[in-house]
Amino acid sequence: MALIVLAADKGAPGVTTAATALAAVWPRPVLLAECDPSGGDLAYRLPAQDGGVLNPGKGLLTLGAIARRGLEPVQIHEHTQKIVGGLDVLAGLSHGEQAAGLGWLWGPLGKSFAAMPNADVLADCGRLGAHPQIADLMNEARLVVLFTRASLDHVAHLRERLNLTKAERLGVVVIADPRQYRASIDEVRRIVGPSVSFVHGLAYDTKGAELLRGQWGGRLDRSLLIRTARELAGRLHGRLA
Repeated sequence: MALIVLAADKGAPGVTTAATALAAVWPRPVLLAECDPSGGDLAYRLPAQDGGVLNPGKGLLTLGAIARRGLEPVQIHEHTQKIVGGLDVLAGLSHGEQAAGLGWLWGPLGKSFAAMPNADVLADCGRLGAHPQIADLMNEARLVVLFTRASLDHVAHLRERLNLTKAERLGVVVIADPRQYRASIDEVRRIVGPSVSFVHGLAYDTKGAELLRGQWGGRLDRSLLIRTARELAGRLHGRLA
């Protein structure tokens, strides 16, 4: 179906939280793939479907071990796990050192994600810059979405990243304070100008993020994080048409 890359340039604007929230409300079947070469923490952050813990040794690392002989889209689900709520996730590397021997993987992985027949893939690629090979995965994406805070330093680094990122369908999502939500989005839209296809928003909601760690239910569904994630998911999905 479609590969959507989610990433950031500087600091920790909340890409993993945003990716998880989007996957939870995505309007089509979806796989959340943790593709940050610096290492991820989904296995330690989210509970398994049975209430236990995810296996940090099963995911991108085990997929990489078998992909040297060739990688087909149907093989990916053999290395995924389900979290509370039934969402399929591909857990990432435990630490950045594991990425040293996997530089060859990102291109074939991107091609397989893009060719998955029954699900979209939301790929959390973390912070860009430290591992240039991740560009091979990004080149296969239908959408590349860069997340930023509305602060001056974050937006300044974002502008530099936009000059370096080559993607036909490139957009920005602002993690915005709910008290200045529309104003923050409009200001970032004004600064980045026509260099991107779109600028949307997602609420900065610490309480919603804590609920997303496992307390799925009515309270989470009513949170500002999920409400704005649902709106964002609809907009991104619409751009895939």
